[in-house]
Amino acid sequence: MPANKKYLSSPGQRFLKITSGFIGGYILMVAFHNFMALFFERKNVVITAGFTGYLLWACLLLIAFLGKNGWFVWAVYLVLAFLFSIPYLF
Repeated sequence: MPANKKYLSSPGQRFLKITSGFIGGYILMVAFHNFMALFFERKNVVITAGFTGYLLWACLLLIAFLGKNGWFVWAVYLVLAFLFSIPYLF
């Protein structure tokens, strides 16, 4: 049974969601773990990021498809990554 057309995205929105999930999710995951290095010992964060990084990245990839607009997902991921990166910028 084919999917209902009202639930399908346009090809452009689908591309934005895929790229925001892969690229934006990875950027956000790295920024989050760098932010956590401010509070915990850096070597422990790096070791933990090896395991939790992939889980967080996969969750962010799935969350990207829950949004209706791919531009909004990109904006949220980049703003969150910027907020997590502020301590390193100043």
